[in-house]
Amino acid sequence: MGKDRSIIIGSDHAAYELKEKIKTYLLDMGYHVEDAGTNSTAAVNYVEYGKKVAVAVSDGHYLKGILLCGTGLGMSMTANRFPHVRAALCSDIFSVKMSRLHNDSNILVLGGRIVGDILAFALVQTWLDTEFEGGRHLERIQTIDM
Repeated sequence: MGKDRSIIIGSDHAAYELKEKIKTYLLDMGYHVEDAGTNSTAAVNYVEYGKKVAVAVSDGHYLKGILLCGTGLGMSMTANRFPHVRAALCSDIFSVKMSRLHNDSNILVLGGRIVGDILAFALVQTWLDTEFEGGRHLERIQTIDM
């Protein structure tokens, strides 16, 4: 399966249940899903799982990733420390769409205590379906890694 149909996903304990639902949703759509953990609701350090996903995207092993924690804040802060990662914490359709159109986000971050599963599915679907516009936006995002 090509990289464009592969995705890596990770969460902490607070968003474990939503991660599992999103993973099933992605598998049902025909994606290959690499689960970076966690694997239960037992308390863990979100940074460990955020780094796993961010490194995989930063190194180019995966084109896209999804991270979840209670609010999404910790995961987004962790992921955005890595080169070539553009992690977008989103909880509405417009932000998700713009994160792809103008910012070419490659990691979607969701708050498991913020969004429910129905909204999460819509956010993931919009994120996956929206292509980067390029053009003037490409130059802007290239300056992020300078």
